[in-house]
Amino acid sequence: MLIGELSRRTGVVARLLRYYEEQGLLSPDRDSSGYRVYAPDAPHVVARIRGMLAAGLTTDAIREMLPCATDTGPGIDPCPDVLRTMAAHLERMDADIAGLRSRRAALAELRDATEARQGQGQARAC
Repeated sequence: MLIGELSRRTGVVARLLRYYEEQGLLSPDRDSSGYRVYAPDAPHVVARIRGMLAAGLTTDAIREMLPCATDTGPGIDPCPDVLRTMAAHLERMDADIAGLRSRRAALAELRDATEARQGQGQARAC
């Protein structure tokens, strides 16, 4: 199938499909006119890519794990390093979440202190 058909079938714009190709996530063949020709399983591969991106994985991690995503079922075959890569990304997300919680608490404290000043009549035009 050509890129327009893959785009229609997956709901992913052609520009993004070309980006996936640049990142080594999709590997279409070329016909005699130079048009990209995608394999019949390309919609499934695009769905896998989208799901992995939605899970917060980088394109580098997806490139590493995509060969292990060989069927349409949930999960990925536990090829070498797949679980290690997933664990590393989960650790990074946990650290990001902890950082966000800390920044949120600091902002909420600043807001509460500001509201308290407003309640004491300390509001002024700034």
